[in-house]
Amino acid sequence: MSEPSKSILVVDDDRALRELVGTVLERAGYKVGAAASAGEAMEMILAGGYDLAVVDVQLPDVSGLELVGRLRARSPDLRVVIMTGDTAPETLMKAFAERADRYLTKPFEPRALLETVARVLSAHPTQLPIEVLSAKPDWVELLVPCDRAAAERIQAFLAHLDAGLPEEVRDAVGRAFHELLMNAIEWGGNLDPARKVRISYLRLQRMLLYRIADPGSGFRFEDLPHAAVGQDPSRPMAHVSVREAMGMRAGGFGLALTRALVDELIFNEAHNEVVFVKYLE
Repeated sequence: MSEPSKSILVVDDDRALRELVGTVLERAGYKVGAAASAGEAMEMILAGGYDLAVVDVQLPDVSGLELVGRLRARSPDLRVVIMTGDTAPETLMKAFAERADRYLTKPFEPRALLETVARVLSAHPTQLPIEVLSAKPDWVELLVPCDRAAAERIQAFLAHLDAGLPEEVRDAVGRAFHELLMNAIEWGGNLDPARKVRISYLRLQRMLLYRIADPGSGFRFEDLPHAAVGQDPSRPMAHVSVREAMGMRAGGFGLALTRALVDELIFNEAHNEVVFVKYLE
């Protein structure tokens, strides 16, 4: 059940969908309001009392994406979930630029709606801006603050770009991207939000290519005795005893697992930039 104090505004000109989304949220324990246009939504938000808005992209007066920008300007702590059937990179990146928290692709299951809403409401309301450098269908490029919440948000959005791929490919790419992005943010950027990680996503006819460049000075595999990758192949578990001696939690398989998930993994000389490739059959 939701916290009874949480109120959600559903904005959609499709009455049937607006009522369906509202019913799902009310049954989960949320307080729900409804608006059929951007103008009506602005009036209700300005009157106060809403923690989150679920906004459709297609509205009769202005675009839902434009509405998100207006809502953010007038109510910075309001969380926003965009819902649409449009998965074009331009739409996704516009949602980023307007600082939407999450993106729901229609049609979606009630469970996906509730999980998305719960995740957004549990996050800190203050977002760090993600800069969109390119939003071409085959080339997306972003500058992301070295912040865990920003990393989670970017992963949730980029996952929509691979929606048409087989599930096993999406899963492998998602896990590899998460591991490398978190390494860049935590180790390369030291979780300093003032520092940025540059992410490039290229969709080619027969492959996906991701490039992640962090602001750190890089590393050497020889200096990672606590990690499985880069160790003597005849002693694949040697890092476990190193981690125990250092008082670190179990693990250290992240980069090794990433190598197994993708088809090519290439670091630059300093090891502060990495490219991975997944070939498409």
